[in-house]
Amino acid sequence: MIRAYKFLMRPTMGQAIALGEMLRDHCGLYNGALQERRDAYRHASKTSIKYGMQSAQLKDIRAFDPERHGRWSFSSQQATLRRLDKAFAAFFRRVKSGDTPGYPRFRGVNWFDTVDFPKDGDGCRWDSLPDRATRVRFQGVGHVKVHQHRSVVGKVKTVSVKREGKRWYVVLTAEQPQPEPLPATGSVVGIDVGIANFLADSNGEFVPNPRHGQVNAEALAEAQRAVAVFPRVRRDKRTKKHRAAVEKVAKLHGKVRRQRLDHAHKAALQLVRVHDAIAHEKLSIANMVRAPKSKPDPDNADSFLPNGAAAKAGLNKSIYDAGWGVFLAILTSKAESAGRKIVAVDPRNTSRECPECGHTAKENRPAQEKFHCVSCGHAAHADTVGAINVLNRAGLVRCNANTA
Repeated sequence: MIRAYKFLMRPTMGQAIALGEMLRDHCGLYNGALQERRDAYRHASKTSIKYGMQSAQLKDIRAFDPERHGRWSFSSQQATLRRLDKAFAAFFRRVKSGDTPGYPRFRGVNWFDTVDFPKDGDGCRWDSLPDRATRVRFQGVGHVKVHQHRSVVGKVKTVSVKREGKRWYVVLTAEQPQPEPLPATGSVVGIDVGIANFLADSNGEFVPNPRHGQVNAEALAEAQRAVAVFPRVRRDKRTKKHRAAVEKVAKLHGKVRRQRLDHAHKAALQLVRVHDAIAHEKLSIANMVRAPKSKPDPDNADSFLPNGAAAKAGLNKSIYDAGWGVFLAILTSKAESAGRKIVAVDPRNTSRECPECGHTAKENRPAQEKFHCVSCGHAAHADTVGAINVLNRAGLVRCNANTA
């Protein structure tokens, strides 16, 4: 199996400048290759440029500009060209399927934050000085110190450099054998993710929603107001105070993102340690956060009827803040590593169906947290009912009984 590791790097001032120049030059290569494709297709011949053609030009580009493009890893530059090729492949796939295409765009130097090295030892070397503190070597940069907070198991396959605000990270992928599964506990559970509570399980337990975005909303709004007082100018024209204000906003967003990831990892780990099988709703979050369609007023061609967009925007913000998609992805990954079973079920009417008699009706849920079956009178917390129905639909109760 392949596992990813992400470690904070602690470059010197000179190394940080070199890393920034590496991102800048790879960004220039990406934009130049994109411009070449655009110009070739706009020509009367409608020429289509492919990755192989652009990769073959790298040798000449490096020879023409040895001070910039010539000092970086050839393989990392090929990876940047493959990145553009994947963007075009995704564009044509969306065109073919009828989705919104989204033509590949030029990247600003501050929006190009990752450089990939397809093979450890080709332009980079993980743990380059094993007799000293952990370091990673990059061609054109040198040996950069790494804060390795856990050991890397297996053979390192790829290495990436990632910039987040003022921080630099190295991301590794390592090939390792399938780990030993955790001991069986004989427990199965269904979970129902939500907003009032982050999740509820079929045993009646709840995990509170930390609402990291909401907690930091006031500080973030204040930081964004500080940015708004500056005129809209190019990034290289910003004053020192302007740059500091922008960096503060980015720092707060990074803090919220890390808090959300930390909570998702801890919640998923707790479930995987306790239960042999976990069932959850198969959610389409992209559809859930879609804005409501406008309602033209039939009596007035220039006006629209209320469509609940403001309330839906607030709900969407809460869904994004909860981070369901990230949590379910982490849960699936941890369950795979631990030898646990994950089952995704149809989410329709899980909170409206009575787990006792099976009666399904909108009236069964009179309030956000209350469930009261109008047929048999069963009453419980609505999220717990949803989790029980998820477990029943997954068939894990019968599976557990047969195993016992």
